[in-house]
Formats: sequence, structure tokens, C-alpha cells
Amino acid sequence: MARAGGITNAVNVGIAVQADWENREFISHISINVRRLFDFLVHFEATTKSKLASLNEKLDTLERRLEMLEVQVSTASANSSLFTT
Repeated sequence: MARAGGITNAVNVGIAVQADWENREFISHISINVRRLFDFLVHFEATTKSKLASLNEKLDTLERRLEMLEVQVSTASANSSLFTT
């Protein structure tokens, strides 16, 4: 009878080891996926910052051109005699 208990104990240990292994594997997969998500977010942030900086430069250029055109239009409006012949 003592032997039967030993076998049962060995089976229980085997089951526990298998469950522990599966839990560790699951945690490993979660850790890897969290790391991938983190890497993606870091790359996304860097790319987004770069694109926003580029758009900001283009917007600044357009704003300067618009200001220059506004000055030209107001100057032309003030000197409307230039357009009469």
C-alpha cells in the first residue's frame, strides 16, 4: 500500500511540474508580447514626432507666405491707382 501512495505522490508532483512549466511558458509569452508592444509604441512615438515636426515646418512656411501675401494685398489695395490705366 505504501507504494501506491508513492506513485500517487509522484504523479501529483509530475502534474504540478507540468502546470508550473505551462504557467512559466504563458508568462514568457505575455512578457514577450508586452515587450513587442512597448517597442512598437516607442517606434510609433518617434515616427509621429518626426512627421509632426515636418508638418510644423511646412505650416510655418505657409504662414509666412500668407503673411507676405496679406501685406502685398493690403499694399495694392492702398495704392489702387496702380491698377488704373
